[in-house]
Amino acid sequence: MADIDYQAQHKKRLSWMPWLYFSLKPKHLSWAKPWQDDIQQRLCQLETIHIGEQCFIAPQALLFAEPGRDISIGNQCMIAADVFMHGPITLGNEVAINHGCSIDGGRNGIKIGNQTRIANNVTIYAFNHGMSPSEPIYKQPATSKGVVIGQDVWIGAQAGIVDGVTIGDCVVIGMGCIVTKDVPNFAIVAGNPARVIGDRRDKK
Repeated sequence: MADIDYQAQHKKRLSWMPWLYFSLKPKHLSWAKPWQDDIQQRLCQLETIHIGEQCFIAPQALLFAEPGRDISIGNQCMIAADVFMHGPITLGNEVAINHGCSIDGGRNGIKIGNQTRIANNVTIYAFNHGMSPSEPIYKQPATSKGVVIGQDVWIGAQAGIVDGVTIGDCVVIGMGCIVTKDVPNFAIVAGNPARVIGDRRDKK
């Protein structure tokens, strides 16, 4: 049993449950922080990415940011395994993006406010294709309006958010929702297409 690599298993656990990184004891942080520093430094060297302080980025996450399509990550953010992100994307502080999410900023970008939590397998695309029957979809020009998500928003697992949508502060997006229209502050939405079913201020 002496040759079992417990540290490798810990790294996998953190990659899929990154919130655990922020409660590590000093003996684990002594190897985990240098591991994270190396991952983040290499990302910043390879891509046009800015990463704030005390962040966690899983090594299995795929972040792509060419010049002009930057990714900016605030402080104490966490990005889990199997996340795909393509800039332009701006994350505030304490934003969580859980495993399997796919987020593409198109031309006009995605902005996500402080303390917003995004559950697994959420898709957010800030672009769309023309749909004229005169030529194949893939040959038609793409459009991009951008997506804005406020602060303290909870987006449930497997939800989808389309280009042009603005989601207000303190919103809850239900699991599996497809959001095609703007969502006001404090709204609770569910369904496909998403509709308002409640208000967070009514929850005591």
